[in-house]
Amino acid sequence: MLDGAILFGFGALGLALAMNLWRLVRGPGVADRILALDTMVINVIGLIVLAGIAGSSGTSFEAALLLAMVGFVGTVAYAKFLLRGDIIE
Repeated sequence: MLDGAILFGFGALGLALAMNLWRLVRGPGVADRILALDTMVINVIGLIVLAGIAGSSGTSFEAALLLAMVGFVGTVAYAKFLLRGDIIE
């Protein structure tokens, strides 16, 4: 039962990544592209966690936490660049 749930999770997150990639390419505005990229980071974090559950690996959870921190900082920096034109004050 757990293997089926993990397989379903991989499929759902893979489909979500494909739809986010489509929004990243075809997004009508820059804000849509930023949101698509941020959502892609969240989906990749989910894939890393699922791979850790499937492989019984504890290091993948640490990798997911690092990616979450980098993704958050990247999104904030890009949004700040769009609003003010510079990142560092």
